[in-house]
Amino acid sequence: MSTEDPTSPAASDRSDSRAAARATRAADAAEAAEVGAAIQADAAADEASAAADEADAAAAAAEAAEHPSPADAPTPRRSMWTRIDRPYRLGFLLTLGGLSAFLVALALTSLSTVLVYVAIALFAALGLNPAVRLLERRGLSRGVSVAIVIVALVAAVGLVLVLIVPVVVEQIASFVKSVPKVIDDFVHTDLYLLLEKQFGDQIGSLLTDGEKLLTDGKTLTALGGGALKVGTSIAEGVSAFVIVFVLTLYFVVGLPGIITSMLRLAPARKRQQARGIVDQITESVGGYVQGMVILAFANSMVALVLYLLLGLPFPPLMAVVAFLVTLIPLIGPLLFLAIGTVVALLADPVHALIFGVVYLIYIQIEAYVLTPKVMNRTLEVPGLLVVLGALVGGTLLGLLGALVAVPATASILIVLNQIFIPRQDERV
Repeated sequence: MSTEDPTSPAASDRSDSRAAARATRAADAAEAAEVGAAIQADAAADEASAAADEADAAAAAAEAAEHPSPADAPTPRRSMWTRIDRPYRLGFLLTLGGLSAFLVALALTSLSTVLVYVAIALFAALGLNPAVRLLERRGLSRGVSVAIVIVALVAAVGLVLVLIVPVVVEQIASFVKSVPKVIDDFVHTDLYLLLEKQFGDQIGSLLTDGEKLLTDGKTLTALGGGALKVGTSIAEGVSAFVIVFVLTLYFVVGLPGIITSMLRLAPARKRQQARGIVDQITESVGGYVQGMVILAFANSMVALVLYLLLGLPFPPLMAVVAFLVTLIPLIGPLLFLAIGTVVALLADPVHALIFGVVYLIYIQIEAYVLTPKVMNRTLEVPGLLVVLGALVGGTLLGLLGALVAVPATASILIVLNQIFIPRQDERV
């Protein structure tokens, strides 16, 4: 076996060839590594660009969601019942809605008397509730307090029916009989001569028509709708009084349960707030009703005392008229001032002037001294709202509407102050 000399030219060529091959492979590997690194860099750049595009798209979507453009808003899909290209269905829907509204209005009209009874009884119960709560604060149970208030109410109604109603009926009969004499005495006064000089025969005609209206039984019967209609009206009045009285008793007994049942209709998270609002409304309305009865009673006593001291006719009748008229808030005392002065004027102009001046002074005392003390538990309602509410309520429901107007306005103000205004204050 022969051995080749490493220093020979052939061995040197083979060694160089192998070194060149290794160098070539190393160069190829380095080039492949560079290409791979470039590919990876391009892929990373593409991913970064895609991420940036996604971020821009997300930012644009967020901006669009925060400030939507009307043009980008989705077009709501119209219901099949309101499409204008289906006129039969649209007309049927409108007709059905109008018919439903008419039936609801007809039902409310038929139930108007019942609703009025319920409203009167509810306000009477709210007026008695402060007395019940006062007895509860003295240590009595709810049942005992309600029983005491009901017994006192029944006793008061019985006294009114036994002592006051017969006197008022007698006073009305006496008033009707004495109208001709009162008018004849007024005709011979200096005031009548002065009025006749200013207005001519119109004053005499007016007095004659008034005398005929007040003394002619046929005229009064015709105004009442006939004898049968008058009898029916009296029977309806008695039945209405009994119904309202019984409803008032039920409302006084079950008022806490009624309030609790109504509060369950509110969401659980808002029941405590609703309870506070309802308690504030019931306390305000109850205090108002109680205060108005106290002030009306004070007005009736002042009218009774003035008529007795001045020797004017029909003091008990005028006291009852004062009580009923002054229940109307704010304008009631002014109305009775006019009524009481006119009735007194027919008897004695000087005494009528004295009555008007003294009663006007009492109105000021009531407004600035008695009313703040009696109405301290009620919500203060601006005078303009009181007048507007009384006018609107009186136009819609008569005397009841005028009485209910102020507590209804106070309730609306409570809801606005407790719910609506705080929400508006939270908005920027």
